[in-house]
Amino acid sequence: MNKSNDWTIEELKKDYIGTMKAITIPINISIQGQQQVLDASAAERTLKNAKLITLENCGCRIRLKKCDAPLDVCLSMNGEARDALKRGAKPISVQEALKVLERSHKAGLVHLAFIYEGKKKPEIMCSCCSCCCHSMNALVRFGLADHVIASEYVASQDEETCDNCGNCVERCQFNARKLLNDKLYFAREKCFGCGLCVSTCPTDSISLIKRKS
Repeated sequence: MNKSNDWTIEELKKDYIGTMKAITIPINISIQGQQQVLDASAAERTLKNAKLITLENCGCRIRLKKCDAPLDVCLSMNGEARDALKRGAKPISVQEALKVLERSHKAGLVHLAFIYEGKKKPEIMCSCCSCCCHSMNALVRFGLADHVIASEYVASQDEETCDNCGNCVERCQFNARKLLNDKLYFAREKCFGCGLCVSTCPTDSISLIKRKS
């Protein structure tokens, strides 16, 4: 067991990588070319299909304590939810679960749905940060992109309307955005379509578009 204040590459590979995949799910973000928001499709559809949903604190942030992001953000469904009840998790409704996702989006957290090896559907949906979450740690610190499946979407930047305010730089958990000499630079290849940059852009210069295969 790693007793330091961080995940080690050995620990990530042994306990997480290869046993689960994480899918980014944008919440309350308008998609270019579509008159809908994704909480009415991806997240809500997944939650509505669950027979049981529970809420508990994020084990990653409890362990590493590297930020002050909300703790009560870890949603479990069906079999994982039944196991969570034994740990003291709270059963909640679909609407309560969606409010959890909206609250954590405002706090700058990335929504990841986890699919365990041998299963077809996610049974855990958590709101993650790159400083504490094992999956995002694996991606951001060690570049293990195969552990995180990008969403169907990627950010699109309108350089003509962007005022280089830097709001999106602060929101990006994937280090895809930087300000250099007061100019915004966007590394599209690092974007995992979480939508955190979209909802706080004051000039509406960022949107999510379908990722080309």
